[in-house]
Amino acid sequence: MTLEIITSDSLSPLRHGFFTRRGGASSGVFAGLNCGAGSSDQSEIVAINRARVADAMDVPDEQLVGVHQVHSAKVEVVDGPLGFAKPQADAMVTKTPGIALGVLTADCQPVLFADHDAGVVGAAHAGWRGALDGVLEATIDAMIALGATRDTIKAAIGPSISQRAYEVGPEFLDTFLAEDPQYARFFVNGVEDKFHFDLPGFGLYKLRSAGVDAEWTRHCTYSDADRFYSYRRTTHAREADYGRLISVIRL
Repeated sequence: MTLEIITSDSLSPLRHGFFTRRGGASSGVFAGLNCGAGSSDQSEIVAINRARVADAMDVPDEQLVGVHQVHSAKVEVVDGPLGFAKPQADAMVTKTPGIALGVLTADCQPVLFADHDAGVVGAAHAGWRGALDGVLEATIDAMIALGATRDTIKAAIGPSISQRAYEVGPEFLDTFLAEDPQYARFFVNGVEDKFHFDLPGFGLYKLRSAGVDAEWTRHCTYSDADRFYSYRRTTHAREADYGRLISVIRL
């Protein structure tokens, strides 16, 4: 089955993509292109899936790099393969041609960045915690440190959980309001004391407030099981585990 790759006009012609689950070798609850080595899927199958992604990005397997994601605001500057000892971080930036930056998600925001003029790219995993703590701004700052310019950076948010599918409790809302009361705009009332949080809307706000041109592909991971993995959907279905989508960019 052919890989399905969602792209952004703002990042073209750089090679990049938000990969769906289609076209992979995994089976069962992982059926498709599961690229998460941290899942309980067979490691050799995950390696096959990642090799297919590397081939689509036209890089050797070892040059498709990733970090140990921990919902932080830490950014890793990458200039070559990272090997097996992956640093703990949630974003990467590079100005090295041939290095493909890959982040894993299953409802959280995958965000790809490019400054075409400066030859600098970035990739971030931005769940609610990372986005609130500043991982998107930190990625932009790290790109600028490599020579990028704020007003020429383009950013695209890939498939993420949409507001209608993202129900949260009052304590979640309180966490955001403690940071800034204006963040109430990203919540709408749900059933009883629940709310629905607009994660990609919040990501767009953070990116645009940081001075970069940003867009969302408008794909909801929760609502399209044929194309996307979703942690929340898996939890609701009481499945044992879930696959991870990969989003990649390279110079």
